[in-house]
Amino acid sequence: MALVKLADFYPNYKQDIFNGDDIKGYDVYSETEEKIGGVYDVLLDDSGRFRYFVIDTGFWVFGKKVLLPVGRTHIDYDRHRVYATGMSKEQAERLPEYNENMTVDYDYEERVRNVYRPTTTAATAPTHNRDSYTYDRDRELYDTNEQNHQNIKLYEERLIANKNRQKTGEVTIGKRVETETANVSIPVEKERVIVERNNPSTTREVAPGEADFREGEVARVEVYEEAADIQKKAFVREEVGIRKEVERDTVDRTETLRREELDVDTEGNPVIDKNR
Repeated sequence: MALVKLADFYPNYKQDIFNGDDIKGYDVYSETEEKIGGVYDVLLDDSGRFRYFVIDTGFWVFGKKVLLPVGRTHIDYDRHRVYATGMSKEQAERLPEYNENMTVDYDYEERVRNVYRPTTTAATAPTHNRDSYTYDRDRELYDTNEQNHQNIKLYEERLIANKNRQKTGEVTIGKRVETETANVSIPVEKERVIVERNNPSTTREVAPGEADFREGEVARVEVYEEAADIQKKAFVREEVGIRKEVERDTVDRTETLRREELDVDTEGNPVIDKNR
């Protein structure tokens, strides 16, 4: 099966594999600290295992992109470097050029592997074919377990607590008008004129000139009455204050955290200093 690029197999490879770092762009150095290019990409097989670094050789070999098997490297994460072990300029010149639009299939890989494989005679050379080949046949090119001076990152999970402010509701304050029928009683007064006529039991003669015979108005009496004056006026019945209060609470949550620990398996009686 053809190999695939790093980002195509792991879209979030920076976070999932390199803890936010990007290995594409690491400088590539030889064992003699000579800079020979930079990491352009990484190629993986269908199981997700790293098989090659795509190296842009820059001015070292005129900007040619070539494949470097992962078994021929070790990585210094602190210095953002990939060291190519046993790679010479003569090998880089003999390697087939890589193009990102090409398909890296078995035939292309064989051209790459034949450059890195040790020189053997025809009688002792192993037999390879498309159907039976596995990467275990070239362990020195792909096996990274025996590489020295590798930095292994041990990861652990931590709880990061943040607060997000979000709207949980809304309160609308309004007023409505209620009506009722009110009754009021108010006493009123009005005047009336009473005319009384007195008929004396005896009559008397009036003196000459005392009698005043005339027509028209002889008396005026003003009459009043009270009218009810009922009005409606608005008064402040109640005042309502509106404010917000903050209630504080503590949210408790329990999570299971994972942490990687280093296991060292040894054979024989090697001297190992784990504190260094």
